[in-house]
This record gives sequence, structure tokens and C-alpha cells, in this order.
Amino acid sequence: MLQIEKKKCFVELGKFLNQFSLEENSKNETVLHNDLFFDSFVDLIHLSQSHNGWFTPEQVYHSVQSWAKALQEENLNQWLSNYDFSKVQPKTVGLILAGNIPLVGFHDFLSVLISGHKVLVKTSSNDQHLIKFLAQYLIAVNSEIENFITFTDGKLENFDAVIATGSNNTARYFEFYFKDKPSIIRKNRNSVAVLTGEERREDLVQLGEDIFRYFGLGCRNVSKLFVPKDYDFQPFFQAIYEYKDVIFYEKYSNNYDYNKAVFLMSNFKLLDNEFLTLKEDTSYASPISSVFYEFYENIEDLRKQLENDAEQIQCVVSKNAIPKSIPFGKTQQPELWDYADNVDTLEFLLQI
Repeated sequence: MLQIEKKKCFVELGKFLNQFSLEENSKNETVLHNDLFFDSFVDLIHLSQSHNGWFTPEQVYHSVQSWAKALQEENLNQWLSNYDFSKVQPKTVGLILAGNIPLVGFHDFLSVLISGHKVLVKTSSNDQHLIKFLAQYLIAVNSEIENFITFTDGKLENFDAVIATGSNNTARYFEFYFKDKPSIIRKNRNSVAVLTGEERREDLVQLGEDIFRYFGLGCRNVSKLFVPKDYDFQPFFQAIYEYKDVIFYEKYSNNYDYNKAVFLMSNFKLLDNEFLTLKEDTSYASPISSVFYEFYENIEDLRKQLENDAEQIQCVVSKNAIPKSIPFGKTQQPELWDYADNVDTLEFLLQI
């Protein structure tokens, strides 16, 4: 199966996904196989929360829309134009996927198939259904692609390379178990925002998107703020008040109550607005419903610190305070060429 044929399958998938949004599910009669898949996908979106309590319709729709935009033909062409796929010898690549946010493993799935390899997928128990549904749609578009896709519930076997995502603890197991195979092993990472005090209200509102999207469960969610000495947090709290309704979601609310109680019993000083706590802490990984912060005195020293800690950081968000940082509000809208952990997945797949 030629790459151009696979690319066409994903373009058609993008058109299919573009019909679904939180505001409206609008059927486009030009989209392929709507008679088989449209109503079923609406049902799956609304059933996702019963499979994983964090996968509310709002969060699933956001992921679906992000992929609808990513899978436009011009985006795929721009992404793939930097690589030479002519010498690829098809191999079987095992994927061990995470399940913290909806469709979090779809980029690896896409990368393996579009590069010419076969994919052997072990989904997370927290996200078993969405990616399998999208695979079925691809197969309906072109049945040949079925020969390149296998899902397994058991141990990965008969594969040539692996891409595995998990915690720091599971990563040690992966590194040992897959030591004889070409591999990408992804560990825990967190994202940070660097504030200068000169941000506008709209910047801080967008920062709220980076914090609260997917309830803060993704590695691209901001879990740590770096702020200048004597920073006034009042404008920040005023801006993120727009996200106050997050506290009405029970799982988030339970985490807020629990983590706040733990902090207070430990006599930690907190800043609190009744749906998010801020705690001064040098760690990058904050619990759900909390963001850590740390003061800095010199922006150049902070840049060096972030460079030294690069292996712990997924994204840096700022308003041009840090070179190559991401604009506010964009952490959960990565382009196809924005690779997790800054590891070029396609380059890896070309070399196996």
C-alpha cells in the first residue's frame, strides 16, 4: 500500500472528525461512510465518560477537533515533506499507549502507518475504544490498510521495534524488557509557564486553557509557574476565574478537596481561589487541581535552569520570555511536527 494511499485515508478521517464538536454534530453528506459511522461515533463520544471518568464529552470533542485540524492534507504534506521514505523496509512496530487524555497515542499510530510500517497496538485500559473506532473508519476507507493494523490485549510479541509510553516506574521496566529492540521509551514530563508580570489579561486567560484542558492530566498541561520576585497573583486569579466551572465536575472536585486538605495538614502555605491551589514548590509535577510556582530573579539564570532540566519538561509556555517557547493557550494544540519529548518519531521509524 503506497504512502499516498495511506495519506488519503487519514485525510478522509480528518474530514469525518471535522463533523463533530461540542456545539454541534453536523453531518456532511460528502464525507465517506457516514451511514456506518456517524451516529456510532456520537454515541461513543458520549459513552467515553463511562469508560474513563475523565473523558467528558467536552474533553473528547476537543481532542477530536484537534485531530480534525491536524489531518488536513496541507498539514500532512508539510509534515512529511522533510523526510525520505523511499528506503523504508516495512517492519512491525509495537505501540504501548498511554490513556491519560483522549487519543493521546494517535500520533504514534499515525506515524507508524504513514512511514510504511505495520502497527501492533496495545491500548491503555483507560482509552481502549476511541483509537479502535478510528482504525475501523480507516479500514472502511481503504480495506488494504487493515493488513497494517493489529490490536492486542496481551503481551506484545513478534515486533521489530517499540514505542512505549508510561510513568517513570514503568519506563524502567520497558527499558529492560525492550533492551534488545530499537525503541522510544517515554517517561513522565510536565510543562511550565514563565510569567514576567507584563502579560495581558487575555494571555492569562489563555494560560488557563493550558492548565485546565483535560483537567491537567496531560504532559503538555502547565503544572508549574515561574514568576518574578514579588509577583502579584491577583491578575492571574482574576483571569482564570473563567474556568471556575471545573469544580463542578466531581472527580476534579474530589481531587481539589483531597489535595488541599493534604497541603493544609502539612502546614503548607497556599494561594487558593476555591477551584485551584497554588503552592510554592521546586518540583515540576503538581497534583490535579494544584499548580506549583517558583520565584526567579534573573531570566537568564532561569533559561539555563530550564535547559538543564529539559528531560523533565515537555513544553515551556511564555510570551517570548524564553526562546522557542509556546504561546499561551497552545500547549494542547500541537502540530504534527511537534514531537513528544522532542524525539523525532518519523526519523526513528526511518532508521529501524
